[in-house]
Amino acid sequence: MSMPPTPFPNPQPGNTPAVAIIGGGPAGLMAAEVLAAGGVRVTVYDAMPSVGRKFLMAGKGGMNITHAEALDSFLGRYGTAREWLTPLLQEFGPEQLRAWIHGLGIETFVGTSGRVFPREMKAAPLLRAWLHRLRQAGVEFRVRHRWLGWTESGALRFATPDGECCITPAATLLALGGGSWARLGSDGAWVESLSRAGVAVAHLQPANCGFDCDWSPYFREHFAGQPVKPVVASCSGPDGNEWRRQGEFVITADGIEGGLIYALSAPLREQCQREGQGHLLLDLLPAHDAAQVLAEVRRPRGSRSLSSHLQSRLGLKGVKMGLLRECLDKEAFQDAERLADAIKALPLVLQRPRPLDEAISSAGGVCLNGLDEGLMLQSRPGVFCAGEMLDWEAPTGGYLLTACFATGRKAGASVLQWVQLNQRWDNATA
Repeated sequence: MSMPPTPFPNPQPGNTPAVAIIGGGPAGLMAAEVLAAGGVRVTVYDAMPSVGRKFLMAGKGGMNITHAEALDSFLGRYGTAREWLTPLLQEFGPEQLRAWIHGLGIETFVGTSGRVFPREMKAAPLLRAWLHRLRQAGVEFRVRHRWLGWTESGALRFATPDGECCITPAATLLALGGGSWARLGSDGAWVESLSRAGVAVAHLQPANCGFDCDWSPYFREHFAGQPVKPVVASCSGPDGNEWRRQGEFVITADGIEGGLIYALSAPLREQCQREGQGHLLLDLLPAHDAAQVLAEVRRPRGSRSLSSHLQSRLGLKGVKMGLLRECLDKEAFQDAERLADAIKALPLVLQRPRPLDEAISSAGGVCLNGLDEGLMLQSRPGVFCAGEMLDWEAPTGGYLLTACFATGRKAGASVLQWVQLNQRWDNATA
C-alpha cells in the first residue's frame, strides 16, 4: 500500500502562474501539493499564526485519519452528499490517503473499530513532514492574513499585521473551513464576503454536535459527566427511514454528547428544526431481546425494591436507571409491559443542538449547484472552493477528514487545468 513521495518539479519563478490558496487546513494544503507538483507557484494564506490548527486539535484525540471499511459502506456515510463525492473518493479515498501518508514517512494502523490512525496517534509529526515537503516544493505561506473579500476590480483583500494588502492571482482556491471552532480559525466569517459577491451559501449549522435536554436538577447533579454504554440509539430521518447506531454517549449538565450522538446529529438536528424538538429512542440493554426483558421485569421480586430487582436480573443500575426515572412517570414503573418497552426503547426528548462553535464540524456552506464539476464557482470564474466550506457533512470516524483531502485534491487539479488553459504566465503575482 505504500507510495513514494509525490515528485515535485523544481519551481520556475517568474514565468509560472501564481495561485492563492486561502486556508491552510487539509483541503488547502492538499490543493497546494497538487499545484506545486504541476510546477505552479503557490502561496497559502491563513488568518491564524500557523496553518493546520484545527487539524492538530483533531489529532489530540488520537488523529483518526480515515476508516478501513469497504468502500461502498464508506461512501454510504455521506448521506445526501454521496453522489457528488463518490468520484472524488474513488480517486482519492481511504486506501490512497493511507498510501499518501506512508509516503510522508508516517506509518498507519487499523484499530479494532476499523478506524485508521497514524502509528504515533498524533497529528503533529504528519503535519510537520507535510509542511516540510511543501516548502521544499516552493510553496510559500503567509500567516496572519485574514481574507476580507474582493475589491471592486476583483483583487483579493487581506487584513495583515502591517495593514490591508491586495493581490491579483491567476486563480484562487478558497478552503476556509466551516463555522465551528472559531478560536482555531474556522469561524465562518467568509460567508458574508461570498454572499455579498452573489455566491449562494446554505446556512451554517452544527454537525457532529451535542444536544440540550431539560434535565431535572437531581439528574443533572448526580449523573452529569457519566458515560452511558453500551446502548443502541435510533431516530427517524426526514425521509422516514430509521437511523440506528450502537455505541456510547455522555451525560452533560445541559444534555448529551459523544460519538453515538454525533453519528445521529444530522437527522436529530433536522427533527429539531422541523418539529421543534428531537426524539431519540435508547435501547438500554442491546444484548437482551424484548421478550427476555419483559420476562425478567415480570419475575416476582419478593421483598426487594424494583431497583434492586432490575439490577439483579438485568444489570440495570447507575446512569441507566437514572435515565429510566428521568424519562418515565411513576405509573410506568407499576406496569411491567410499559417498563420493559421503555428499557428497550426509552424516549428521550432533545430540545436543540448545542451552539455551532461547540460542534466538531458544520453543515451548510457553498451550495453545490453554484459550482461546476471542477469545484469552480460558476458566478466567479477562476475561484475554486474545497473542504468543509462546501455544503455537505459527514460523521466522525475519519469520513470528514478523508473527504476534505479528496475535495482539496480535486480542486487543486482543476485549478492547475484552469491556469494552464488560460496561459496566464506573465502578470500573475501572489
